Amino acid sequence: MKRLEIIANHSIEDDMFEMLAKRDAAKRFTKIPSVHGAGLSDPKQGDHVWPEENFILIVYCEEEEAAVIREVLRELKSYFPAEGIKLFETDAHETL
Repeated sequence: MKRLEIIANHSIEDDMFEMLAKRDAAKRFTKIPSVHGAGLSDPKQGDHVWPEENFILIVYCEEEEAAVIREVLRELKSYFPAEGIKLFETDAHETL
């Protein structure tokens, strides 16, 4: 099982969910709707200086679905190269 953590700007959220739905991927997820921080792109602080915000989407899935999600995010990043779309992936084991 894989744990995928997607951190991205709200501006691409609708496009991402639409693309995932078309590929029948990431139907089960946890979303943290408002996230502030600074990475390699502009800071996202939700204030008057840096008004944008990110979201985090966490998905636990099998490798086949993870491959589809990776491809969707690569495609999104090609459309929106400056939006700071990040994907982190680890192995996961359900323990309870």
